[in-house]
Amino acid sequence: MKPKFAVKLVVPMLIVSSAALTGCSSTTKVSRIDTNEEIALSDKWNGKDSQLVAEAMVSDMLGFPWVREHRAKEGSRPAIIIQSVRNKSHQHIAVDTFLNDLKRAILRSGQADFVANRDIRGEIREERRDQELNSSLETRNEMGQEQGADYALSGTINSFVDEQGGSRVTFYQVDLRLIDMTTNREVWNGQKKIQKLQERSGYGF
Repeated sequence: MKPKFAVKLVVPMLIVSSAALTGCSSTTKVSRIDTNEEIALSDKWNGKDSQLVAEAMVSDMLGFPWVREHRAKEGSRPAIIIQSVRNKSHQHIAVDTFLNDLKRAILRSGQADFVANRDIRGEIREERRDQELNSSLETRNEMGQEQGADYALSGTINSFVDEQGGSRVTFYQVDLRLIDMTTNREVWNGQKKIQKLQERSGYGF
């Protein structure tokens, strides 16, 4: 009789264990959304911030007199190179994404040209050396025909946080400057600020 009693005890335990595991299970849902739609999950710097700041600052930069003065003097669009934008904020920011947003805004404006940075220029020069050896005279691109930059763009991204109870305000400030490569004259200085408020029902973050 003992084996039958043991079976009766084991079966209910298995049922309870299976029910417990089923109750703890969870599902994950992933949805595709429009990349132009902003979904702010926190007060951190995000892709929408990068895009809006870049577009606003380039619009302000190209609205200054230096563009008109350059065209009147040289008879052509000014060429800009982005030197560096340093992240001095309290969090990690994908600076390369912000730089690409700046480049796109400059090129899309049609008011200025963009000159590739040092690393990209090195790759292109290597390709031209290869063309000299392997491409036909009609299709190869000669060395020494590059367009030099007229102006250099650089700047910083800063931030600070103000927190109390269940509320936190994160403040971002982007400062950019444009320097005349010939005279070292600063022809434009721009600043863009963003404030983000994050609130929680409880205390702390």
